[in-house]
Amino acid sequence: MKRTIILILILTSVAQAQQRNLPFDAALPAPGSSGTVTLPLTEYNRLSELALRKLKAPDAPPLPFVLSRAAFRLRIEDQRLVGTVDIEGAVLEKGPTKVPLTSGLTILEARQAGSPLPIMQEGSTHSAIINGPGRFSVTLNVASSLTIDAGRASFFVPVPSASSSLLTLELAGNHADVRVEPGLITSRTAVNGRTTIEATLEPGKPARVWWTTREIAAPVAQREVRFLSDIKTVVSVGDSQMRITALCDLAVIQGEAIEFRMPLPPGYELTEVTGSTLDSYDDQAGVLILRVRESSPRNHQFLVALERTNRDTKVEAPLFAFEGAQREIGEVLVEGVGAMELTPSESGGLRRMDVREASAIARSLARFPLQAAFRYNRRPGDTPKLQLEWTQFPDSPVLSAVAERATITTLTNVEGKSLTEVTLRVRNHSQPFVRVQLPSGATLLSAEVEGQRVKPMLGTDGSRVPLLRTGFNPRGAYTVSFVYLNSGTRFGKSGAYEMGLPKLDIPVNLLTWEISLPDRIEVRQFGGNALAAELFPAAAQNFLTFDMDGTEKDSDSVAQTSAEFGGLGAGQIGGVVVDPNGAVVPNAAVNVINIQTGARLTTSSDGEGRWVVSGVQPGAVSVSIESPGFKAARHELQVSGYQPARLATTLEVGAATQTVTVTAANELSTMRPGITNRMIVELPSRGESLQTQTPSQNVLNLQRRVAGILPVRVDIPRAGKSYRFVRPLVMEEETKVTFQYKSK
Repeated sequence: MKRTIILILILTSVAQAQQRNLPFDAALPAPGSSGTVTLPLTEYNRLSELALRKLKAPDAPPLPFVLSRAAFRLRIEDQRLVGTVDIEGAVLEKGPTKVPLTSGLTILEARQAGSPLPIMQEGSTHSAIINGPGRFSVTLNVASSLTIDAGRASFFVPVPSASSSLLTLELAGNHADVRVEPGLITSRTAVNGRTTIEATLEPGKPARVWWTTREIAAPVAQREVRFLSDIKTVVSVGDSQMRITALCDLAVIQGEAIEFRMPLPPGYELTEVTGSTLDSYDDQAGVLILRVRESSPRNHQFLVALERTNRDTKVEAPLFAFEGAQREIGEVLVEGVGAMELTPSESGGLRRMDVREASAIARSLARFPLQAAFRYNRRPGDTPKLQLEWTQFPDSPVLSAVAERATITTLTNVEGKSLTEVTLRVRNHSQPFVRVQLPSGATLLSAEVEGQRVKPMLGTDGSRVPLLRTGFNPRGAYTVSFVYLNSGTRFGKSGAYEMGLPKLDIPVNLLTWEISLPDRIEVRQFGGNALAAELFPAAAQNFLTFDMDGTEKDSDSVAQTSAEFGGLGAGQIGGVVVDPNGAVVPNAAVNVINIQTGARLTTSSDGEGRWVVSGVQPGAVSVSIESPGFKAARHELQVSGYQPARLATTLEVGAATQTVTVTAANELSTMRPGITNRMIVELPSRGESLQTQTPSQNVLNLQRRVAGILPVRVDIPRAGKSYRFVRPLVMEEETKVTFQYKSK
């Protein structure tokens, strides 16, 4: 304290000397000399208080370390637990710190940043010495034994006190009763005879994982197992896929059976195995092993389905058989997907029968018209064979499926990669799939039918997304969706960009497309063959919402629009005419000509851009639509005698020097309440920027699926700008949107 006061006195003397304009040396006392300094009492008290004040010690961290994440990746092998544990955290103190990692597990190897990490053990706890402060990540290779009780196996997971703890467990068999306590199972999948679960664990509390097992009794003298088999098989033949579905009835007449073995035909993929008494199944070297829960039941029933890609027109249909069966009988039904001429050739004990003689159970497995039916009673030496040869005919113009609405959402990042989800509201009579021609560089990721996953197929002319699935018989409209990833082109500083949608071989009444772009991309001058959603007439959208048979849906708004339009019937053609900006075009001349007879019918569009002609004879018809200042539009279509036809026409501007002005705006607003004067005045021209809109719930849902469900890793921005487009009546056409952009 004395030294501090002296130093303060010296500094005070220097300050006083500078105020008196004295040299710096004059302010300091000479070495070895003594003197006094006169200070005011208040200044002296302040300096004394400063000298007595203690320096504040730096705050210490509340904890020496923290753990942020623990990930257990474990699997069951030979009745023991093996796997890895990844632990992440941070050391808060400076210098070496002992960090407890886990307990109750045998650590085979520990590594940090790719280098070996020494581990010290205190009791059952394993710890590591980590230098701080800083973050750390430790990987442990661990092993442990299982606790096996009567019909149950279990183990404990030592969950550390981390912010989040995750468990991934893989075990053999199709187990549906795996439990985690405490914890929450978030995912459960069974593929190729192995079950994988994912669970979230409660931090700091040991979790017990258990599942039921089959208790294997000591070998005893048992009676030989004898059983009878009755297999009803349906062979589905298509131009791109061949599917085998078999309902197997097994009756045990002697002994107690715990499993059944059935050889699988080569080249086929196992897609479904179910049964009321089935515990698990496994495919080992081409042999399907079906394990039952209990050996006491005398009757077992299994449903087995296989499929493969087919590009041939001649194939031998595989017939199932169980190893060790005392007697085998069965029925084989052949169905054709689409229009085809099928010629079967049977041998080896197969006997042809009328399809009406087949059992009701066998016919219930078929989804398409039956082409042939056979029955057999396999005897020693018999090898039943069924050779199939067919000619596939192109699809007829009969409309078997239609998409009432296509809702499409596209997420794009600055690298140009885009993820697109297409959701179709489908009405389907008999079409098994929709052909999808993806854009160049696109990959199909997943597909769903009414919320359940289905497997897309790759044909010679594009990918095929199923419209139906096993056990699903739709009676009305339902949802089909698929997701694809497009590599795209990276955005530069500025330039032009083009985006496109896949072609579908089913008609789409109304297509809505929402494109989400990153915030840093400024766009303008949209083009392409899709219109901005706010420019498309609302009445035209309602007019395009019809069922496959031409009747309106059960909706008040749609019924009102149809009533205003007159309600089209058989022998009528009607439509809506709009300009490139989406405004209706009144007084457009419409000429309908029957190409075969030359008969001509004429009319013109009304103030709402709508037109109707009646008395159109069935056959090929040419429809031409003309209006001053626009290029003439022409449609060629086939008109049936029992179904009306509807057209939506967008007239293009006739020349660059010509412009289109809607002079009947006031009349239009008074005739139709759906459009007001303000809406028409605010319609932007073709070259102006589109209005940016808030991302819809579709964008948010797709972002969540990218984060946790879809099998792909894509860096999608969490915030962006959305632009919405509409296109009516799309049939095997590619929808494109172009725009100019500039990067911030």
